[in-house]
Amino acid sequence: MYVQRVRTAIQGVIVAVKKKSSAKRVAKKAPAKRVVKRTAKKSVAKKRVTKKSTAKRVVKKSAAKKRVTKKAPAKRSVKRSTAQSAAPRVAVSTTPATPPSAALPPRPIPTPKQATSGRVIFLVVAGILILAAIVMSQSGGESEDGATPAPSMSQSAEPSESPTTEPTAPVAAVEAPSKFVALKSADGLMLRWVAPMAMDGLTGYNVEIRANGVGDWSVIATVPVDQLTQGVSKSGDSGWTQFRVSSVYSDGQSASATVFGIPGEFK
Repeated sequence: MYVQRVRTAIQGVIVAVKKKSSAKRVAKKAPAKRVVKRTAKKSVAKKRVTKKSTAKRVVKKSAAKKRVTKKAPAKRSVKRSTAQSAAPRVAVSTTPATPPSAALPPRPIPTPKQATSGRVIFLVVAGILILAAIVMSQSGGESEDGATPAPSMSQSAEPSESPTTEPTAPVAAVEAPSKFVALKSADGLMLRWVAPMAMDGLTGYNVEIRANGVGDWSVIATVPVDQLTQGVSKSGDSGWTQFRVSSVYSDGQSASATVFGIPGEFK
């Protein structure tokens, strides 16, 4: 109803505005009183509309406040009732409270067996140390009295070194001296030769003689590599003597030059 009234009022205002504009355009014959009355009526209608709207708003607000006030105490009462119903459940306890000491497990008490076992171990260790000290003192006394000391670990561990000759590598080439001759000297002969070409592993020369070409050869001189002569003296005119020179190498091999003989005895 209120909306319809407002709509009718607005329509009336629109119609009045239209009438005013048409009246002004046509002749402007309407008296001033009618205009005043119309404006007064319009203002009255507007005031009524505003009063009604404000009154309705006030009524709505008051109704909303009443509803809020009604709900609030109801909620408070409900909360109080729930708190009262829940409070005794929390406060009342059927089981007795256990003291904090009862909850903890009892501490283990050392038994006398553990203490006795520790003492026994200590006594055993002490006895072993005493025996070791006695043995060491006795061994020290024996060494001071002149007994032969036991060989140390270093002496027994080291093997006895025997003089052994290292094997030598075999020589690749062996060659005898060349141009072996005998030249006459003041007291006998001067033997001369030329070194071989194979010098690797050559250690020296052996000069040998043999009487009348029979029997074993006898070494009269062993000369180094750089010596290529050897003198022999004559001891008699009977018979004859053979001469030989051999090159000697590091692996034990030897090679002899051509043998020749000279009348007489030489040494």
